[in-house]
Amino acid sequence: MVVLFLLAVVAVVIAVDFVLAGLWMWGSSEIHTSPGKEPGFFALLNMVPRQLWVWGAVGTAAVILVVSTVNTARLAGGGQAVAKMVGARLVAPATVEPLERRLRNVVEEMAIAAGVRVPAVYVMDGERGINAFAAGWEVSGSVVAVTRGTLETLTRDELQGVVGHEFSHILNGDMRLNVRMIGVLAGIVFIGSIGEFIMRSTRESRKGGQLFLAGLALLIVGYVGLFFARLIKASVSRQREFLADASSVQFTRNPDGIAGALDQIRATGAGAPMASRYAEELSHMFFSRGVKVWAAGLFDTHPPLDERIRRVQPRFQPSAYRQRRAAEAAALSATPEGVAALTGVQPLGRRGGDAGARWGRSAVQSAQLVGTLDAGKIDYAARLLESLPVLLREALREADGACAALVALLLAPAEDALRIQLAALEAAGLGALAGGARAMHAHTRGLGPAFRLPVIDLALPALKAAPDAVKRDLVAALETVAHADRRVSLHEFVVLALVREQLAPKAKPAATPGRKLADLQAEAATLLSLIAHAGTRADATGARQAALQTALEAGCKIIGIPAQAAAGAALNLEAARGALEALKALAPMQKAVLVKALFAAATADGTIRVGEAELMRLAGAVLDCPLPPLLAELDPASLPA
Repeated sequence: MVVLFLLAVVAVVIAVDFVLAGLWMWGSSEIHTSPGKEPGFFALLNMVPRQLWVWGAVGTAAVILVVSTVNTARLAGGGQAVAKMVGARLVAPATVEPLERRLRNVVEEMAIAAGVRVPAVYVMDGERGINAFAAGWEVSGSVVAVTRGTLETLTRDELQGVVGHEFSHILNGDMRLNVRMIGVLAGIVFIGSIGEFIMRSTRESRKGGQLFLAGLALLIVGYVGLFFARLIKASVSRQREFLADASSVQFTRNPDGIAGALDQIRATGAGAPMASRYAEELSHMFFSRGVKVWAAGLFDTHPPLDERIRRVQPRFQPSAYRQRRAAEAAALSATPEGVAALTGVQPLGRRGGDAGARWGRSAVQSAQLVGTLDAGKIDYAARLLESLPVLLREALREADGACAALVALLLAPAEDALRIQLAALEAAGLGALAGGARAMHAHTRGLGPAFRLPVIDLALPALKAAPDAVKRDLVAALETVAHADRRVSLHEFVVLALVREQLAPKAKPAATPGRKLADLQAEAATLLSLIAHAGTRADATGARQAALQTALEAGCKIIGIPAQAAAGAALNLEAARGALEALKALAPMQKAVLVKALFAAATADGTIRVGEAELMRLAGAVLDCPLPPLLAELDPASLPA
């Protein structure tokens, strides 16, 4: 992409220089000679002042750079900025519209199964075609947007296939590249926009003939930029679309889902084209081809529908599938749930406890779980969501209810300790939150460890849309409850750290993080020590110390730091918070080494405990290295109370 972009800049610069040279020759008297002695082409070029070539090139390159920079800055808001570009509407977490609720349910299941924060969900109400996109600078700030046609046309399985496709773009890092491409490519197509503006401005002017021709020339030059822009998008996008289709099948274990969605694009009159004026700029981000292009084989951002269907489901029979689909839709419409009906799932138990499970993966294999998702995890997420108390899940869709539920997560089960925590909230001027948390405590006190992070994830969409004052009060309430007994437990730290990190104001990263672990050894040692202490039990002193030393040595060996550095690391809330914040600046491959080291420390004894799993997923969330549920095979109902 970089090579093609540089070629595009060079091609546009040369084309503009030739336009300027032509204008100079047209208006210059120096090139007129006696009849029969007209200079040749190269002689004419040599007569053009060198300064014109140089300043034309510098000016054109500067325009491209400035426009690309400005457009990139305009997209600092990430996924939300892209959604606003196309006029998409945010779907409120508390929506009661059946189709929108179904969409949110699918997105929530996928997010919890993948270990990512629940993306903001948008609907493009004015678009009747079947299309969607995911956008954002980082996983935690991603958005998923679908067209109204997607909601109204597709079945739940087909919608899940589309959402799975978009989650592949989230988990595989395509979003950041796609958003950056919008800004960067704007510069090389801007020259054509200038030409179009000049032509429009001089069309009715009697003396504007020369300027009109100059504008026409620049418009033609603009097609040079458009040529390369489409070539860049096509070269980057097509293989990523094949990968996303395959990932959707892997995620859902249902090739008919995404194959059926693609088939509906062929079968419906609306197809996939987008009506938005930004469709060209965003064409590489859509689920299916959003704009028509000439020379589709060369410039098409998406592979042909037939080829995509063949790859995910070689035995797909359109006529048989459509007949079966129509019959299922008729049967579904007769149920009380209508189009929002969900498949039956077996609820999970809700008892808690500190237990673990055997861990058969090496540190390298464990680190490879980052950004993965499979159908088993989606089934687990669906059962987990089904097991949440109805009143709790509905409360999480509103900001006030979400605040009360998260504070309730930290309330102690014992009545004496509970009274102390509530009194601390009252003393801090947070009486309203204290009352809401007390009422919500009846629904959260029986939740086991497996439900903690999902509850936070379900609450975050409503909280992120809340006023800043609500966010500040929530963080203050969590801190007050956590410190009420003058100590912060591991569970309290996980909840507080994740909520505080997710609600902190975020700006677009200036560049890809590039720090090395060698520069952040103290911070890495702090995190390793925290993980190691979380996995060692308070048994006999000698046995606990030996287990702790083994865990520290396993993690420190991978990073290349002495185990003594981790053993002496400070273990308090602020030290852990500072370490996580600093480690966010690691380069991507350095993050991979850190995650591998953390897994080595957590699983040094061959098991992974609930506390370790919570910390690992917290670290993954902060580092933008999402981890799926690590103990999905461990039914919370089997854990001791």
